[in-house]
Amino acid sequence: MISDLDRTIENILTDEIPIQNGEIDIKFDQPTREWSARLSRPTINLFLYDLRENNVLRQHQWERMMEANGNSHTHDISQKRTPFRIDCHYMLTAWAADPQDEHRLLTRAMLALFRFPILTPRQLTGELENQPFKLQTRLASHDKLTNPAELWGSMDNEMRPSISYIVTLALDPWKAVSGPAVRTYTLDTGQAESLPDLHRLEEGTAVTNATIGGIITKSKEAQSGLQVTIKATGQSTVTDKNGRFILGALPYGSHTLVVWSSDGKPKEKEITVPDDNYDVEI
Repeated sequence: MISDLDRTIENILTDEIPIQNGEIDIKFDQPTREWSARLSRPTINLFLYDLRENNVLRQHQWERMMEANGNSHTHDISQKRTPFRIDCHYMLTAWAADPQDEHRLLTRAMLALFRFPILTPRQLTGELENQPFKLQTRLASHDKLTNPAELWGSMDNEMRPSISYIVTLALDPWKAVSGPAVRTYTLDTGQAESLPDLHRLEEGTAVTNATIGGIITKSKEAQSGLQVTIKATGQSTVTDKNGRFILGALPYGSHTLVVWSSDGKPKEKEITVPDDNYDVEI
């Protein structure tokens, strides 16, 4: 994937500078003394010197996966942990026989990269085309490359102007986990016999309530913003953007679910709590 990022950056510089007939080389090498001595033409070099996780963008929650047809409202669901966000740190330098030519190369390269704080889909190549997030870039960040002399010293080369260029990639090592969707969960409350050693309610004091969830569809398409009510109790909620609803504090037994469609006509469905399906097709 990182090699695809290198190709993407090379294509941006080639198109935006522009570079014709190979008059300028674009490389991704470590700029050691031996390497720079072998250069035969003006060169823009982007040395990938560091990779680290972006903690600011770190997410711990699981995401629900879509089916191939774009639906997420099935009785079996797939979930997957969110990808890691990795900052790729490049050191941008220009190499030419004359310092003024180097400065011109640096300016042209910076102008080209500054134009794209977010890489566009048409610019991405290879595995980057399937990135789940937009590829953010940062050029010449003030808090990066704060001690370039140390970096140049480690490469045994003379210090020269260098600019930080950071691209944030998503790396996904996780596999989706599939299983049946949870439709009902229950909560028992009452008087405990003994806590914390014995987790059991005294006989006759337990009260069981259930929370249920389902999906409202029309012609198999999820319906958002519809009111869903339990008849006779007044408990009510509204479906989310995926057509899902959740209703809580329901006693076990028979209930009537009422869905108010966009045309104002109610659709009723008899349900039994607990059950494995509370979906309604209107």
